[in-house]
Amino acid sequence: MSNGSNTKEREAKWGMIEVKVRFWTDKLAMKGSVIPKHAWSSGVVRIVANETHGMTSRKSLPFNSLLEIGSTIEKVLIEQGVVLYPSRRMRRYLSDAPKRKRASREAQ
Repeated sequence: MSNGSNTKEREAKWGMIEVKVRFWTDKLAMKGSVIPKHAWSSGVVRIVANETHGMTSRKSLPFNSLLEIGSTIEKVLIEQGVVLYPSRRMRRYLSDAPKRKRASREAQ
């Protein structure tokens, strides 16, 4: 199951793909200060450059609520051509999708 043209195995210098989620902390305290452990529910997601996996730094993608973090991470991974495989735990929720029968035009 390869997605890109650069799918040959390589020596693993670093065996993980890292995604960073960063929350805005501005305008919660006086200028030049922060309130420790306080942040807005919005921010940016970015993928960390990783030579082993052929990933380069790109522009961070913003999210505006906690509900958007998952879809923003998905966009960042797709942008880099990352292919994800379901873990053992995730597989219990998946099954082979049944084949759809296409209705013939004559039946319509």
